[in-house]
Amino acid sequence: MKSTTNTSQMKTEFTLKNATSYAGGKVVLDFLEKIKLEGAFQQLDCTKGGNSIFPFWKILLYLVVGWLFGCQRLFHFRTLQNDSLIKRFLGGRCPHHSLLYKELGRLAAKSPSLKWQLRQLTHHVIAPHLPESLILDFDSTVETVYGNQEGAEIGVNSNKPGRKSYHPLLVFEGQSRFCLNGVLRPGNTHSSTNAIEFAKTTLELLPSGSNVKFARFDKGFGGEEFYRFWEQKRIGYVGKLKWTKRLQDAISSCNHWKRYVDEDIVIEGITLIYQATTWKKPRRVVIIRKAERYDLDQLQLYDFLWEYEAIVTNLDWSPIDIWRFYNQRACVENSIKEAKNGFSIHAIASSDFEANEVDMLIKLFTYNLFQRFKKDCCDPIHQGFTIQRFRQDFLQVAGILVSHSRTVILKIADCFSNRWILEQMMVRVAQLE
Repeated sequence: MKSTTNTSQMKTEFTLKNATSYAGGKVVLDFLEKIKLEGAFQQLDCTKGGNSIFPFWKILLYLVVGWLFGCQRLFHFRTLQNDSLIKRFLGGRCPHHSLLYKELGRLAAKSPSLKWQLRQLTHHVIAPHLPESLILDFDSTVETVYGNQEGAEIGVNSNKPGRKSYHPLLVFEGQSRFCLNGVLRPGNTHSSTNAIEFAKTTLELLPSGSNVKFARFDKGFGGEEFYRFWEQKRIGYVGKLKWTKRLQDAISSCNHWKRYVDEDIVIEGITLIYQATTWKKPRRVVIIRKAERYDLDQLQLYDFLWEYEAIVTNLDWSPIDIWRFYNQRACVENSIKEAKNGFSIHAIASSDFEANEVDMLIKLFTYNLFQRFKKDCCDPIHQGFTIQRFRQDFLQVAGILVSHSRTVILKIADCFSNRWILEQMMVRVAQLE
């Protein structure tokens, strides 16, 4: 039947009870219950008084749910406070969003070991899906702040020059895209600062018997000590080198370049044994040069048409294989983008540095939870979804909780187009051990 009533003539009543805007999120909440996340949080070394309405474990659980369901800042949690589905998951009541600011500070102050325990719990969550041979991709990112937060300093900031910032150091597994570790640092910190200690901590966190096969990093992590660390561990590494005049002079006499691609883009490579001024020994360096092909093959006449890249490595692969393997590291930028845009690791919650690091670790933990959920419960076509697309396609759908014959039923809008996919996810969650 065609409607003839204008929307402006419709009456509005705020009388719908037990409604939820995240009915599709039930499958994610079921997943959190299936992996016993609540019990894991209760085992953490962070306790409050016995008469607390919201113990620390419930605050952590609420934060994880909020970051999964699309909150970008702590004050966005006010939109979840009265949602019937989330209240039932939390035991009937959600904390006020203003309480979360205080609780983050308390978590950091009263539980010094919490950060290490969160890192350990992260590895417990992702362990079932880590590959047999691991690839560690190191990178850092800039988080601009708009105040005088503790630890924020003026450093290199291409987006907001002159603004104070934090400079987190992150490492992802190159195949599964799980985040293995993260640490918050002041904005004026260089990429390589404390990189060796960070790498050691990451290796300690990995499950016993893990086989770390390779490490990849950009030129910000270069240096004698960092290279020697991987050589002593007998782990293969590939790292970008800063292009210098000394390196240019070293290849100026090389005339025997091997051509690997001879199409519109020409790619050639060589290998040389090179020792930078700060290195204590020579190392294998791969040089790749690229250029567009022009008429009459002008590349043979004009050397300045080439673009050069240098990669230091302890692997004995061919130059083109080293270059392609290093370029696969570019996926880490997408992972950082997902952590920022999807889980808001760049949104600074507090003026306290320790609280901000705890907040970042909770968000990275939530990022890993979502990655595991996709691997456990989603078809391959949906495993590539970002959290933003996943929320739009599956989580954000109207529903209402109805009690009938001592049974609570979540009724979802019958117009939901992805009903069959969501039901399939629910079946897979139910089958998890």
